Amino acid sequence: MRIVVYDAGQCDPRRCTARRLGRFGKVELVHSLRELPRGAVLLDPRAEKALSREDGEAAERRGLVALDCSWKRLGELSFPRGLIPRALPYLVAANPTHYGRPTTLSTAEALSAALFILGHREEAREMLRPFKWGPSFLELNLRRLEEYAGAADSGEVLRIQRRFLPEATSTSSGGT
Repeated sequence: MRIVVYDAGQCDPRRCTARRLGRFGKVELVHSLRELPRGAVLLDPRAEKALSREDGEAAERRGLVALDCSWKRLGELSFPRGLIPRALPYLVAANPTHYGRPTTLSTAEALSAALFILGHREEAREMLRPFKWGPSFLELNLRRLEEYAGAADSGEVLRIQRRFLPEATSTSSGGT
């Protein structure tokens, strides 16, 4: 599967998981939105539909695209037509910068999760191999990922996600 990451150049290069993935040959880094493959599945937190195995055929044929940019500046980006926007369901970060935070995934974690949901479990593990904390991401989210991967479509992923959300509010509140 072709995996492309748009690198907006907005993060600390020493901590950038997308750039490390590029150095390891696991992703193709692009610096222009025009370089994104038409018809590819775009991981976009603003998307109305959740990623599901239903998107597998499009990802296999045209590719999977992730964004490496500041989420605060996401609204400034204007995506070319022809991409299939999909949001990842509720997951918890394991990277050192955002450990334990719900939905604040690194690019490597997002790609790994997407691959797992699309049925590419070994590739999901391989995506995280360059990071010491990589196996922790799958361990923290294994139950969720397995259920999301078993869902037939976006609607089912969202129903599964709702089951995890009460767990999220009880674990994320009350800390100092």
